[in-house]
Parts: sequence; C-alpha cells; structure tokens
Amino acid sequence: MALSKENLNKLEKMGYRFVGRQGHAAAKICHWTKKSILNEGVCYKQKFYGIDSHRCLQMSPSIPFCHQKCLFCWRDFSATESQWEGKYDEPGEIIEGCIEAQRKLLCGFFGNEKSNPEKLAQSQNPNNAAISLAGEPLLYPVIEDLIDEFHRRSFTTFLVSNGMSPEKLKNLSSEPTQLYISLDAPEKKIFNDLCQPQIPGSWEKLNESLEILPSIDCRTVIRTTCVQKRNMVNPEGYARLIKKAAPNFLEIKAYMFVGYSRQRLEKENMPDFKEVNEFANAIGNLCGMEIVNESPESLVVLLGNK
Repeated sequence: MALSKENLNKLEKMGYRFVGRQGHAAAKICHWTKKSILNEGVCYKQKFYGIDSHRCLQMSPSIPFCHQKCLFCWRDFSATESQWEGKYDEPGEIIEGCIEAQRKLLCGFFGNEKSNPEKLAQSQNPNNAAISLAGEPLLYPVIEDLIDEFHRRSFTTFLVSNGMSPEKLKNLSSEPTQLYISLDAPEKKIFNDLCQPQIPGSWEKLNESLEILPSIDCRTVIRTTCVQKRNMVNPEGYARLIKKAAPNFLEIKAYMFVGYSRQRLEKENMPDFKEVNEFANAIGNLCGMEIVNESPESLVVLLGNK
C-alpha cells in the first residue's frame, strides 16, 4: 500500500475515498459539486470553460506523491513522497472505483428536498475528470493510459501539473482536454521559499516545462495562486515566464486560508478579490493578455490574449 493505515484513515475522515488495491488513487466530492446539486452556485470552471459542476469528478491517481510541499497547499503532505514508490493500479480500475465512490458520497442528496432532481440524476454519471485532487498526476506511471481511458468513456479531462516533469510532458502521447501548469513565483528564491521543492533543479525543470507548453496541442492554462506578502510581487517576472509559455489562458486566483495551509500561513496571506484583480491586470498588461472572465466568489480571474 502507498499509504499507511493511519494516513488512509486520516484522509478518509477528510472526505477522500481511496480506490483500487494499492492505495494511491482517490476521489473526493468538490464543494461546488454539492453547491450545484442544491442550486446554490457553480464552480468557476463551469463559468469559464462550460464544465458542469454537478458532473465533475475530482480525483487523483497519485495522492501520496508530489515533488513539492507548497506552503499554500490545503493538503496534508506529512506522508508525501517526491518519487513514485511501489506498484500501481490500472486506469480502468481507478476510474470505475472513483465513479462508484462519487455515487456513494452523493447518496445523501437523494434524501435532501433541496436537491435538483435532474442534476442529481446526472451527477451519477460524471463526464469531466478534474485530475487535480492531490499529488502530481504526471508521477503516475501510466498517466497517458488514464487520460485515454477517460476519453474512451466520453469524459473531458482537466489535468493540473506542477511542471516538475518536463521530460514526461514533452513525450506525452495522450494529452488531456486542458492542461494546467502551476506558476507560483516570478523568480527562483520566491519559488524555493514558497513551493518548497523536494528535488534538485526544480526551478530549471519548471522553466523547461514552460518552454514545452507552446508545443502542446490541447488547451493550455497557466495557474498562479496568489499569496499576499509572499508572491504578489514582480509582475514583470511573471510576464516574462508567461510569454515563454504562450498559454491559451491565464488563471490568477487567491490563496485560500483553509485546510493544513493554516498551519503554515496566516489569514492575512489570503488576498481579497480586488487585490487579485489588480495583480492580474498588472501581469496581463505586461504580457499582452486581458481579463476575459471572473468569479468573485472563488477569488479568481481569467485572462486571455488581447
């Protein structure tokens, strides 16, 4: 097993549902999936990209594995390893397990009179995989097969990577519907202090991934998590890196003072929407992008090319 029984139990209490036999893949119901079923709002991904929040499967094939221990991460990474260890479950087994776990986690909504019956019925058959729950997806040894299997089942796929696997990114035989690369610092020192990379040459690997991004055929997005008093500086540095990556979109979003990040940061590190908007405009003006959409409730703005 990839995780100890103690760590598995801890994550289960937090809403994770592990699938397969090796204990490295899991699903967890997103806050916005619940909100959507209750007609109380939708995720910014629905507003920006047309993804139905009530049919989104939030999952990861690599919960215990990540190259970084970012201060702003809401996850508990006390058991996180920087390289894959042990056996792995096959993509079909993971997907079947995650869909079944999602159904079980949502079963209580059938007894909630506030639930939208049509959305609830549709939620039983998710059609978008947000491969971003925890860990680094590109560390899963057969990530291309997982993407292929999702697409074979008529899913769209949104994959979020930290950019620490440029060789795998360069040789990705199957691409997701949308690929995110996280860019959370304008220069090396801030990156090391904030993202706490666990492997050598991390800043260089991130830059290499950004250079590879223009060769990717699917829709590409740079995502920046803004942490007040930490990385909301040097918009010129961000703009230089973004120009190199030439993404289709840029998401500038606020750090949220939730989960285990509260043990590493302070509430004052969470910017408000006005601060995020101003920072996004500053970066956009320097790299030829402009705000094309926004979600104040999620503290995020979307920039596209002018």
